[in-house]
Amino acid sequence: MSLIPATILTGFLGSGKTTLLKRVLGEAHGQKIAVIENEFGEENIDSDILVSDTNEQIIQMSNGCICCTIREDLRATLRDLAEKKRKGELDFERVVIETTGLADPGPVAQTFFMDDEIAETYLLDSILTLVDAKHAAQQLNDRQEARRQIGFADQIFISKSDLVSKDELDALMHRIKHMNPRAPQKAVHFGAVGLNEVFDLRGFNLNAKLDIDPDFLKDDSHDHAGHDHAHDHEHGEHCDHPSHAHDHDHAGHGHHHHHDDDVKSFVFKSDRPFDAAKLEDFLGAIVNIYGPRMLRYKGVLLMKGTDRKVIFQGVHQLMGSDLGPVWGADEHRCSKMVFIGIDLPKDILLQGLEQSLV
Repeated sequence: MSLIPATILTGFLGSGKTTLLKRVLGEAHGQKIAVIENEFGEENIDSDILVSDTNEQIIQMSNGCICCTIREDLRATLRDLAEKKRKGELDFERVVIETTGLADPGPVAQTFFMDDEIAETYLLDSILTLVDAKHAAQQLNDRQEARRQIGFADQIFISKSDLVSKDELDALMHRIKHMNPRAPQKAVHFGAVGLNEVFDLRGFNLNAKLDIDPDFLKDDSHDHAGHDHAHDHEHGEHCDHPSHAHDHDHAGHGHHHHHDDDVKSFVFKSDRPFDAAKLEDFLGAIVNIYGPRMLRYKGVLLMKGTDRKVIFQGVHQLMGSDLGPVWGADEHRCSKMVFIGIDLPKDILLQGLEQSLV
């Protein structure tokens, strides 16, 4: 049996997760989807599409989709679903897990890697985060959970963008990009999203492509020119927000600078190869100490002793790597890594990575 793809849907209260979910479930895509809801709150899936009594753990919907409420551990629910599928009691092709508005998606994601039985049955495809344009600035200021949800995302959908000005939307997207330059952002209306933007995004695939918003790399380009990348920030402690690069580029965009969010990202690049043993020791130590604050990290690495790319990624303390394709004859060989986390010690990380080079 091929692995069942799973998608984690997260976002703050009122950001439109249920609207998006109802649209996905209601669309005539011919796919059977199992939905796991972290809790049945006020805004649970409309009861008119529920066929059976909500006291049941698993609910069959009129369109062939099924819906479960998690009253117990996620692992048990996932196992239960897989078991019923094996026995032919339930028929579904993929799973969507809708987390509560205050949930940290990290532990949910880790479930797919920590538990062998789950890992042999399911494939974690991606984490989707919905952001309410109208209230996002306040939520991001006040709630670390909202910032974490941005940091974990593989794809970000911004709802209610029609309720804010273009400047406000630009500022929000700019802010989000500095928290997570990996995740594409898209403004959506009433959950109107194509299924190809929701499913099979392969956010957790170990692949040789590292998508970092190219503008994000440009922001720092004046720092990186032609010298050691460990000196990425020579501006001193006071200037520790990535958007400093914008303050002297775009008149009138100074308002981007107010947010010194604790969730930040930074990129490490080097043309020199890594020494595998040194890098492993360093990353092992870092993950040991800072793992809980490391949300997502990913890299395509140039390693001494192999002509193939090495691809690595992690969530919190869980880190994995794989040999990728051979470097192309004309390809520029370099390592590129992105780290997204909460108050990560950028200088220590950059210095340690620099010292792990050959």
